[in-house]
Amino acid sequence: MKKGRSLIDLAMELKCQLSTKRDLVLPSSLLQCRTDPGGNLKLIVESNSHSGFSGAEYGVTNLARRQLADKLKIPFAYFERMRESQSDLLDHNVNTWLQADGDRRLIRTLDGEVRAVLSDRYRRLDNFDLADDVIPILLRLEDAVFESVELTETKMYLKVITPRVTFEVAPGDIVQAGVVVTNSEVGCGTLSVQPLLYRLVCKNGLIASDHALRKTHVGRSLASEEDSLTVFRDDTLAADDRAFFLKVRDVVEAAVSEATFRQVAMKLQKTRELRLTGDPVKAVEVLANRYSFNDTERAGVLQHLIVGGDLSAYGLVNAVTHYSQDVEDYDRATEFEALGGKLIELDPAEWKGMAQVG
Repeated sequence: MKKGRSLIDLAMELKCQLSTKRDLVLPSSLLQCRTDPGGNLKLIVESNSHSGFSGAEYGVTNLARRQLADKLKIPFAYFERMRESQSDLLDHNVNTWLQADGDRRLIRTLDGEVRAVLSDRYRRLDNFDLADDVIPILLRLEDAVFESVELTETKMYLKVITPRVTFEVAPGDIVQAGVVVTNSEVGCGTLSVQPLLYRLVCKNGLIASDHALRKTHVGRSLASEEDSLTVFRDDTLAADDRAFFLKVRDVVEAAVSEATFRQVAMKLQKTRELRLTGDPVKAVEVLANRYSFNDTERAGVLQHLIVGGDLSAYGLVNAVTHYSQDVEDYDRATEFEALGGKLIELDPAEWKGMAQVG
């Protein structure tokens, strides 16, 4: 499993972010784009008498640029080409469409930069509030170990193992029960709680897609006055997620229960029966094409399959999850752990479509 930061470091970073996070809900007509000749884009929020807001200028992250382009229906490759070589043209295009766009936007900022451009119906479930409610729930798991936690530009991850619940997939090959909680504050996914299998022999993590709880970031409009701007700070937001966090508690407990864990572990165990009778290079190539691996990822999974020496569907699943430890980007590494969970859900016919099995 990909290692992240310590739980203390995560808590300190979440606390630091509280003082520099700011949310603005406003009509697009109050936004202006300005790009300097070097390609540095600024998003300017005009002053507004309704809210007493005096205006501000923000840098824009890569993700927020992509979201802004998407909201204005400007192809992102063209958006970036203008930003890098025709900044005046970019400003003209963006500002024209911002004025013509009648929608309200939620602008999320951090450390003086726009980090997300979202709909005003975006349901904010923030990392600090989530951690404050969920970490005590996770700590109540028997002998809980926070095996990996991380805060990336797009998501927060809490991956917890309880060594008291185990399953022997093969002689000497033990997996432990766990749970992974993920959330995005910037529109890059739902808040989710999923079962996790942790393989002791190689410290692989496999995230099961079944038995998951997901909370979408969609709600009612955040403000109703069309020409007004609303400023939200975290210390003034109402805590109205109690019912959902009770569900989180229930799903966490279910994820590490003997019944749920055994069900997921047995799906993993059944992949041992499917032998890769064809060319393993071809099997990994088909897998790579199906799940959009780049060349480095394809070669890495193949290497782990060959080194592991287990030419079965089980060996291929473990090659995928083991490779996640080699991936530098934590978000992408977690996608490989989740892919392991998708693979154990395939039936034999789907495996045959991906690789010769017998």
